[in-house]
Amino acid sequence: MHRSPLIPFAPLSPRFRACLGWGSFLLPLLVWCAFSYVPFLWHPMVRIQDRGDITYLQPGQLIDRHTLARENARIEAVGGTPATGPRKNPIFLPAPHEVGTALFRAFTTEPRRANEPWFHESIAHSIRIIFTGFVWSSILGLPLGILCGVYGSVSRLTEPVVDFVRYMPAPAFGALAVAILGIHDAPKVAIIFIGTFFQQILVVANTTRKMDPSLIEAAQTLGAKPRHLLFKVVLPGIAPDLYNDMRILLGWAWTYLVVAEYIGASSGITFFINQQARYRNYDNVFAAILIIGIIGFLTDRVLDDLRLAVFPWKNAGKRPLLFRFPVRNPPPPAGDAA
Repeated sequence: MHRSPLIPFAPLSPRFRACLGWGSFLLPLLVWCAFSYVPFLWHPMVRIQDRGDITYLQPGQLIDRHTLARENARIEAVGGTPATGPRKNPIFLPAPHEVGTALFRAFTTEPRRANEPWFHESIAHSIRIIFTGFVWSSILGLPLGILCGVYGSVSRLTEPVVDFVRYMPAPAFGALAVAILGIHDAPKVAIIFIGTFFQQILVVANTTRKMDPSLIEAAQTLGAKPRHLLFKVVLPGIAPDLYNDMRILLGWAWTYLVVAEYIGASSGITFFINQQARYRNYDNVFAAILIIGIIGFLTDRVLDDLRLAVFPWKNAGKRPLLFRFPVRNPPPPAGDAA
């Protein structure tokens, strides 16, 4: 029987879910197309084709249409010829087809200067910074978060100061990071680390505390020793939720990328954005921002599909979006079976 999607927590049919998923991308694209291609919605500029008797205008120049209307009225009042041209969006809002063309051109066009990196080199550099910072954050934050969730003494010793430091904005440490680590990649990695490490501890600790305590009690009843509780009960029990937390926290790390790459010597995709903005190539700026979103989204989808393969008992009927990894069907852990 079909259930209304307005009912709280009502399950959605696979087809309806797919339509909504595609719609979440199509609706913003349609709005962008409307503002780009429908003149009466938002085209506040005019691109001059014939300057008429307004001598300071040049063909191809963009001018505010209200300003042009006043100038044309002044020229017409003295019997002159007004300037004409089609209405256009500002140069900083390129149309979708212009951004698509710029995205293709960015991968195939040589840099203007010999010492500037290619677009794909800038992307690779940014990805290295993201994953280096996040890996170091996880090496330290993941085990500390688990210990905080398992042991009350570790939690009381650690979480109050972590909760205090996490409110300090990571970019505020930029000058200090440069002074200590230099102007190259190290301070950028440090900003990614600071931006994710403290949040990671609290998120992981909270996930660990959500584990069913009856599993611990059952293991103790069966004679499990304290060291076995952590590695053979707690870790397997929280692994699926922990994996999901790390996937979400990786997305958090991406949000610090541009800020981190402003620290010290400009590099990576932020360097490309700055250079293109300096040249007023705003279609290239949009293309660079778009490629950040594409890489982050595809990374997240691959990790989510991998989760479905690694933890098949947590699928809940969900299908892989991008890849169909080979899935084994081991028996679920005791907590999930219950």
